[in-house]
Amino acid sequence: MNRVAIVGCSGSGKTTLALALAARTGLPVHHLDALFWKPGWVETAPEDFLPIVTELTRADRWIIAGIYGKSMDVRFAAADTIVFLDLPRWRCLVNTFTRFLRYRGRVAPHMPPGCVERFDASFYRWIWTFHRTHRPGILDKLARHAGGRRVIVLRSRGDIAGFLSSC
Repeated sequence: MNRVAIVGCSGSGKTTLALALAARTGLPVHHLDALFWKPGWVETAPEDFLPIVTELTRADRWIIAGIYGKSMDVRFAAADTIVFLDLPRWRCLVNTFTRFLRYRGRVAPHMPPGCVERFDASFYRWIWTFHRTHRPGILDKLARHAGGRRVIVLRSRGDIAGFLSSC
C-alpha cells in the first residue's frame, strides 16, 4: 500500500482510520475536508478543488481521506488501495454527534482554521440519506476502478480493527 483512498459516509471513521493507517505505514495523510473548506465553512469551488486533489495523487505515497464524489474517480484511478467504510447509518450518526459534542464551539484537529464544529440539521439529513443517495454511486465507482487495485469494504468497527491489524 502506497496510495490509499479512503471513502465513506460522514461519521464512518475516515479520519480515524487514515491517522491509524499512517501511524502504521508512515504514509502522509491528506484530509479532503481540510482542503475543501475555507474559514467560516465556505466551500472551495469545484474548478479549484479538483486540481488540488489531482496534484496530491501525483505523489508516490499518500493516504487521501474524504468523500467528495467529483474527485473520487481521480483518487480511485491513482490509488493502489481503496477502502470504503460502509458502516451502518446509525453508527455514522452516533459518531458524528459524538464529534460534535467533543469539539462543539472549537475546530476539530483535521479541519482548517475557522471551521468551528456546529450542529447542522442538513448535514445529519445528508448522513441519513447517504445509503440511498450516495452509496450506489460509490459501489459503481469501486466496481469500475477495481481492476489492478485492492478494494476493501469495511462494514463494522471489528472489520476496521481487523484491517488495521493486518497492516
